[in-house]
Amino acid sequence: MTDIIHLLPDNIANQIAAGEVIQRPAAAVKELLENAVDAGATEIQLILKDAGKELVQVIDNGSGMSETDARLCFERHATSKIQHIDDLFRICTMGFRGEALASIAAVAQVELKTRRAEDHVGTYIEIENSTVRKQEPVQWLQGTSIAMKNLFFNVPARRNFLKSNAAEMRHVVDEFIRVAMAFPQLQFTLTHNGTQLFYLEKGSLKQRIVNILGQHYNSKLVAVKEMTDYMNVYGFVGKPDAAKKTRGDQFFFVNNRFIRSPYLNHAVMSAYAEMLPGDSFPLYVLFIELSPEHVDINVHPTKQEIKFDDEKVLYAFIQATIKHSLAQFNITPTLDFDLDPSIQQLTSVSQPFTKQQQEDSTGGSLYKTFTQAHQAHRIDQNDSNLRHWKDLYEPSAPRPAGGEFVSPPPAYIPSGASVIDAHWQDQQKAPMQVHQQYILSHIKSGFFLIDQHAAHERILYERYQRALHEKPMATQQSLFPQTLSLAPADAALVSAMLPDLQTLGYDLEPFGQNTFVVRGTPADIQFGNEQASIEGLLEQFKHSADLKLDRREQLVRSMARNNAIPIGKGLSVREMQNLIDELFACATPNVSPSGRATFVSFKLNELDKMFEKGAQ
Repeated sequence: MTDIIHLLPDNIANQIAAGEVIQRPAAAVKELLENAVDAGATEIQLILKDAGKELVQVIDNGSGMSETDARLCFERHATSKIQHIDDLFRICTMGFRGEALASIAAVAQVELKTRRAEDHVGTYIEIENSTVRKQEPVQWLQGTSIAMKNLFFNVPARRNFLKSNAAEMRHVVDEFIRVAMAFPQLQFTLTHNGTQLFYLEKGSLKQRIVNILGQHYNSKLVAVKEMTDYMNVYGFVGKPDAAKKTRGDQFFFVNNRFIRSPYLNHAVMSAYAEMLPGDSFPLYVLFIELSPEHVDINVHPTKQEIKFDDEKVLYAFIQATIKHSLAQFNITPTLDFDLDPSIQQLTSVSQPFTKQQQEDSTGGSLYKTFTQAHQAHRIDQNDSNLRHWKDLYEPSAPRPAGGEFVSPPPAYIPSGASVIDAHWQDQQKAPMQVHQQYILSHIKSGFFLIDQHAAHERILYERYQRALHEKPMATQQSLFPQTLSLAPADAALVSAMLPDLQTLGYDLEPFGQNTFVVRGTPADIQFGNEQASIEGLLEQFKHSADLKLDRREQLVRSMARNNAIPIGKGLSVREMQNLIDELFACATPNVSPSGRATFVSFKLNELDKMFEKGAQ
C-alpha cells in the first residue's frame, strides 16, 4: 500500500490559513490600519474601491521597512514583536502574530512601497498568490503603502460569498472607526471611490467622538476617569437623554484594542439602571488600561474577544466608576426642592396673607364644603347646579313604565356566519387581555390564547410583503420633517436600503454626512415616533444579519418585529377584535415570521380532562 498522507503546498496552506484572518475586505482594513499604527505613523490614509473588493490601500508616514524586512513580512508567522513565549503575555502592540500580510498575499494581488528615513531609496514588491512577482528599488516618501487588489481573485467561491458593496462598506467603516477612535492623537482619512468620507484631524478624545458620531453629542457627553494601581478607566458616556434604540455607539478598548464583551456591557447598562427604558442603549467610549499580564488577547483570530484573569473586579469597578461620573455631573435622578425664581417673585409668595384675605377665603362655599363636612367628596344636595349630576352616568337603555332597565334585544346573527363572527355579537364573550401580553378569545369548542406581539408581527410581515411585491404602502407625511443623525455604519446601511424603505412607506432623503431628513413614515406608525422607529428597525436588522436571508426579507422581518405591538401595552376590546380578525385573515396565521406560535387553542373536552370531570 502507498502512503496517502502528504504536506499541502504552501500556496494552498496559506489560502486555508487566510480564511481565519481575512474573511472580507474589512478584515484586511483592520490588519493594515493596525500595522500602520504599530509603525509609529501620525498620518494614515485608507483608500477603497468597490467597498474594498477591488482595492484596499493604506498609506502611512511611519518608520518604513528595510529591503529585507519588506520581503520577509509576507512570510507566515514572521514578526518583530515576539522573541520568546513569555512575550505573548507582555504584548502592547496591535499586531504580533505575523500572519496578516501573509494571509492577504495568499488571497489578493499585493503591491508594497516602503522606505525608512535613513534609506535613500525605498523598496517596491509585487506579490500574487503568495509568490513574489517583482522586487525593485523605488522613489518613495518615508513610510509604507500597501495596496491589496482584487480580493479572492484566486478563490472565486469565496468571492461569491461577499455581500453587496453597501453591506461590505458598513463593515469597513466599523473597523476604520474602531481604530480611529482608539488613537485620537493620529490623523485618519477614508476615501471610497474617489470621495472622501472621513477626514479626522489630530485632537482630543472628545473631539474624535464628536467628529465621528456627530456634533449633536457635543453637549451630551459625561467624562469618566478613575485611576488605581491595578487598572485605569477613562473615556466618556452619554447622558440618558442621548440614548438611542440602536447599540452602534458603544465602544470598549482594552490597552487601546477594541474588544467585544457582553459581560462588561452589562456592567455599563446596570450603571444606567432606572434611568433608561429597556429598549434604549446609552453611548459609551471607554478605555481600560491594565497590565498585559492580566489579559489574554490571543483567544480569537480577530483579537476582539479577550479574557481577563479577574472579570468580577473589572465589572464592579466599571459599574461604580460610571455611577460616580453620572452622579458627579448631576445626571442621576434627584429631588429638587428649590423654587423657580419667577415663582418666588409672585405676590402670593412674597407678600403676607392679610386678615381681610383670610375672611374672604373662608367665607366661600368651596371652603365650607371641605371644612364643615370634613370630606372632600361631599356634595350639597340643595345645590341646583349639581342636582342632576347622576344622569351623566346612567346607562342609555330603554326604561319601561315600571322604572326597571330592560336589556336590549340580542343582535341579529345572519345565517352562515362563523362561530368567531357570532361571538363578537355576544358582549359576554368579548375578548379579554391577560397580563397585557395575551388575548383570550372564546370559540364554540373552547378558547384561543393569542400572543399579541407574535400575532401582530405576522400581520405586519404579510402586509409589508404585499407592499414590496404588489402595491407600495401609504406614507403619512410629517408636518415638521425631522433630521435623523446616525452612526456612519448605520448611515451606510440606510443608504443601501433607501429604495426598499420608500416602498414600505418611509420618505427619507439624504441630508449631508450621516444624516437624513425624515419627511414621512408608514401610515401605521404613530406621529412623533419617527426616529425611534428607524433606530429600532436598524437594531432589528443588524440582529437578523447573520441569518441566511436576502436583504429585503431581513428588512421586512425587522420592520414587522420592530413595529409589532409590544408586551405590556393595554388594548381596547375593539383593538383586540381587529387584531384577531386580521390574524385569521393571514395566509399563515399560526406562526410568526421567526417561527413562534401566534396562538394556542384550548378545547373544552381537554379542560374537562385536566379537571378530571370525566372521573366523577
